[in-house]
Amino acid sequence: MNKFSWYEAKSVEDALENVNATSSDILAKKPENSTVIFKAGGIDLLDLMKEGLVNPGAIINIKKIPGLDKIEYDENSGLKIGTNTTLSELEGNDLIKTKYFALYQAVAHAGTPHLRNSATLGGNLAQRTRCWYFRSIEHQCFRKGSGTCYAQNGENEFHSIMNNQTCASVHSSSVSTALMAFNAKVEIASSGGKTREVEIEDFFVHPEDNSKNETILQAGELITGVIIPPVKLGTKSYYIKQGARESHDWAIADVAVVTEISGGKCNNAEIVLGAASPVPIKAEKAATMLKGKRIDEALAKSAGKRSMKGATPLSGNAYKVPIFKTIVKRAILKSV
Repeated sequence: MNKFSWYEAKSVEDALENVNATSSDILAKKPENSTVIFKAGGIDLLDLMKEGLVNPGAIINIKKIPGLDKIEYDENSGLKIGTNTTLSELEGNDLIKTKYFALYQAVAHAGTPHLRNSATLGGNLAQRTRCWYFRSIEHQCFRKGSGTCYAQNGENEFHSIMNNQTCASVHSSSVSTALMAFNAKVEIASSGGKTREVEIEDFFVHPEDNSKNETILQAGELITGVIIPPVKLGTKSYYIKQGARESHDWAIADVAVVTEISGGKCNNAEIVLGAASPVPIKAEKAATMLKGKRIDEALAKSAGKRSMKGATPLSGNAYKVPIFKTIVKRAILKSV
């Protein structure tokens, strides 16, 4: 790891005035004194630095900016979570556990207790893929601008099984799977006091659209929070993470389901798949199958099968398809 300078940001505007790069901008470049990047919990950034992939000249610590660690709920506007809220704080919030159960489950299954104490919500969403070819300084892969995805014909057992024609990586944030099921928005600040809200589906960038960036964040922009609409009466949710073993492993497959049940029938549903594609994706046609119907095991099984329509597994990860079918079915049945 190379030397770098450190700056404690006093406010959002203070941080934005001094930053000039994202990890995508400086990936695999030599350290330059002019390169300045954000850090919150620092889990992913420090990994990238230790791996020799990112070498910033300076780091701006945003963790101590006042007001960015709040969790607020309003019956009309919903839940707003500050970007610096730790995953442990989310896990320990009773309102989230009661009203947004799938989010609580996703947070509780993210990393280890030690990591959850440090990792922030914003950092979790903005983290880079854990694809081992991307994380290897020896491989100049598609995400690094070479046009070559080594996972296509290499070791790909943990890679994507959908939308994987150009890049077979998967996004590492299991929390985003649950947030997308609740139709969350990401609040982004830029210089001059400007803020905008972006649907979380539009926050993540598919590699076919931009090979180097995994999110829409640009230098001079900062996630300040996440906003989740208020849940309607009869809303239930469930999240399932399948790892290689019952530990802090990254997800092989994860699913979040949110349903609105009234009179025994499903009025509305969202099904989101994580670790299936380079970005979290909604299984919209599978969710549509549930609407207006009484959910039973046969219907849940059919929806699970439908969620994998169009899957294109690689040589080593076809086993993911039946796993997704099964956990989609189980999550649906648990959310009734």
